[in-house]
Amino acid sequence: MAIVKLTDVHKSYSLGKIEVPAVKGVSFSIEKGDFISIAGPSGSGKSTILNLIGCIDTPTAGIVEIEGKQTSGLSDRDITLLRHRALGFIFQSFNLIPVLNVFENIEFPLLLGDTPISRPERVQWIEHLIEEVGLSDWRKHRPNELSGGQRQRVAIARALVTRPAIVLADEPTANLDSTTGAAIIGLMKNMNRELSTTFIFSTHDQTIVRIADHVIELHDGLVAREVRNSAEESHVRTH
Repeated sequence: MAIVKLTDVHKSYSLGKIEVPAVKGVSFSIEKGDFISIAGPSGSGKSTILNLIGCIDTPTAGIVEIEGKQTSGLSDRDITLLRHRALGFIFQSFNLIPVLNVFENIEFPLLLGDTPISRPERVQWIEHLIEEVGLSDWRKHRPNELSGGQRQRVAIARALVTRPAIVLADEPTANLDSTTGAAIIGLMKNMNRELSTTFIFSTHDQTIVRIADHVIELHDGLVAREVRNSAEESHVRTH
């Protein structure tokens, strides 16, 4: 079963009295453990699709399914629970909390829900993530004491702390130089392999596009091309 499935999804936004279509009948599925790039020029619908998968927005028409559940049929409470349990988010602007240090920023999502984890287990898991993202020497530092690359490493650890099935990353390397961006991509690819976490990127970054095992190219709100590469199969679909 696909972990994410979109079926004939449309999304329009109201601009005064005008309806502006952002997504125009998009269908695709994502398997568990995919490292997928949703690519395309500005205005192609990348961020809209990421918001629909992240339950930040709802489709105008069509079906969005996460782990087999149609998101349109969920209550606000169920959507909040789904986001907390199954989804992690990484933003291009990092979105760290300025008054919290590295450890506290990573810990924060665990304090929001009713995650059944004891304090010692929580500390051990956070310390493991801090080590994995290479920030052991900065665990007590606040965001304004970190470089852009370090802040993004904190954001990655924070996205993974609830052990989500899916991590959504909106242009995660946009505010980083190319060398730092490549290191961040490598870090996420390693975590994708080690934890079988599904990573879904909205990106212009061709480095991400090149190493993704599944690429969906959008143009004017439509899937223009879909490429899936794995050890078992390699095929291209043009829509």
